[in-house]
Amino acid sequence: MARPEAGPVIAIVGRPNVGKSTLFNRLVGRRRAIVRDVPGVTRDRLYGHVTFERWQATVIDTGGFDPSSAEPLTEGVARQVLAALAEADVVVFVVDAREGVTAIDEEIARTLRRSGRPVVLAANKVDAPPAAGALAELWRLGFGEPVSVSAEHGRGVAELLETLRARTGAVAPAAGEAATPVHVAVIGRPNVGKSSLVNAMLGAERVLVHEAPGTTRDAVDTTLVYEGRTYVLVDTAGIRRKGRVHEPLEKLAVVMALQSLERCQVALVVLDAAEGVTAQDAHIAGYAHEAGRASVIIVNKWDLVPRGMVRRAEVVEQIRERLPFLDYAPVCFTSAVRGDGIRDLFTTVEQVAGEARRRLPAATVTEVLRAALLRRPISIRGAPLTLVSASQVSVGPPTFALRVNRPDGIHFSYARYLAKSLRHAFGLSGSPIRLSFRKGTTPRARARGVRR
Repeated sequence: MARPEAGPVIAIVGRPNVGKSTLFNRLVGRRRAIVRDVPGVTRDRLYGHVTFERWQATVIDTGGFDPSSAEPLTEGVARQVLAALAEADVVVFVVDAREGVTAIDEEIARTLRRSGRPVVLAANKVDAPPAAGALAELWRLGFGEPVSVSAEHGRGVAELLETLRARTGAVAPAAGEAATPVHVAVIGRPNVGKSSLVNAMLGAERVLVHEAPGTTRDAVDTTLVYEGRTYVLVDTAGIRRKGRVHEPLEKLAVVMALQSLERCQVALVVLDAAEGVTAQDAHIAGYAHEAGRASVIIVNKWDLVPRGMVRRAEVVEQIRERLPFLDYAPVCFTSAVRGDGIRDLFTTVEQVAGEARRRLPAATVTEVLRAALLRRPISIRGAPLTLVSASQVSVGPPTFALRVNRPDGIHFSYARYLAKSLRHAFGLSGSPIRLSFRKGTTPRARARGVRR
């Protein structure tokens, strides 16, 4: 796996509810991590990029660390924290200055000393300049003078960055970085195996997997290089029907899941093979379609379907029947727990990402669409529909401007026919096709206008 960005890697570590995610958002300059005034909101590792004058670094937000807990979900969070420590060049150990040193803080301090990583102690929630000796208790953690900050209000953040820059120094970007990565959002209902699929694609436990629905909350970005191609996988929270979403925390998680579609090129719509296509699956797939993203439908947990009970062709037929608006999306069958189908999935993602970026010559597009009009001519308000010209105006999704004599009277079903004609001619697998009808005048009509 490649590092997400150039420069040193900084891990933010601390017990639950000391303000780690607020500090992370402050450092990266935008709301990347969900912040709520309850412990245990963050569970996975979140990566962001921080720039301070000419210095750049990658910062990792981690979940609340409790080294002594045996609760399975907390143990999973602890594994994510330890993985972040293994990547880090320096650690920001965040404590709550108002509460002082707790027993968990001392346990974390022992873990950090064993890790051998340089540590900068950040005393958070200091909303006014501290009185002399007010932070003296924090010295006994063994990491020297604490840097007092208020992540919520931005106080002391510049001083913290100066300290981090001094501890890490300037690190040049690695030579030969891969080209612009393909961003891939993994979306679906809760418990269809999205996080397990991301881990299978990475070949490691990058995101936390637990049998309880709603384990993933933030949209978790992970960069990897597969066969020379760079990808950013975005694991998202499970999206339930609006009527079932009541908790503010879950509402925020769903909003961030949907926002992830806006910054990706490919959407993996994950279905549960054992449950088939549900109404909520169709709803989620509609989000990807409306966002104009290249899509791949993933039938996950295929290993749970008894051999011989149903054929893949029958499953694909059911998908086409229940998701007719996504008929352009290829279907892949995977078993995340066994790693089956992952190689084919990468091949398909690369294919649809490439198709979404294709640019087609205007003359060829015009020729194909004129032939489509000849096969199925229509009249609008007594005049036959005439195509003056057509050209591709953008990619991701492929969008075409058609100059016609009657742009306002074209029924959506005929527009769909023209889009399918383009797909039949050029492929464009995985991507929706957008058509924009504009007013155009034929040379003969222009000549008549001049004579008048």
